[in-house]
Amino acid sequence: MRIGFLGTGNVASQLALGLSKAGHGVKFGSRNPNEARERIVKLGIGSVGSHSEASEFGEIMILAIPYSAVSESISAAWKLDGKIIIDVTNPLTPSFDWAIGFTTSGAEEIAKLLPEAQIVKAFNHVFAENMATGRLGQVALMALVAGDNAGAKQVVMSLARDIGFDAVDAGPLKSARYMEALGMQLIALGYDQKMGTGIGFSFARK
Repeated sequence: MRIGFLGTGNVASQLALGLSKAGHGVKFGSRNPNEARERIVKLGIGSVGSHSEASEFGEIMILAIPYSAVSESISAAWKLDGKIIIDVTNPLTPSFDWAIGFTTSGAEEIAKLLPEAQIVKAFNHVFAENMATGRLGQVALMALVAGDNAGAKQVVMSLARDIGFDAVDAGPLKSARYMEALGMQLIALGYDQKMGTGIGFSFARK
């Protein structure tokens, strides 16, 4: 599949590496393509253009940008109606505080901005360095996937498995409220508890 990214940072680049290795085409969208191009070229995958160029390329789009930049980036992309949009963001303020409580989620607010798209929450509870493989050693990391459209959710779960994740159906999009809290917990373990970023969540089944 052709996958467009809004964002060129570590999250975007590591997810793109994993998806590219699985045979998917990728294109990055940036507010400043010329500044981002040299770094992306070193990855040896995909290409860089504007947000609108990435959204024109992508059959599926991945939001891999700070939550505070979502509205601006969506406006710059604009070719998003009818597409599956994977929201990887965590709703943090610029000072890394929690921006949204438990009566809504970042993903649900994005869905209000894009009523003609299919919003799916995934990958927000994984550190960027583990996104290219979906694994820590021999252990497959859990990829919770939430969305209101069953078909779109299955597509994203398939992409997660292509990378190497253990994909888990987390239910409707409102489950993003708990997934985003889980992302915050991972950040707290990694940084506040000084466990580092070589950690992640796995899902046990009987």
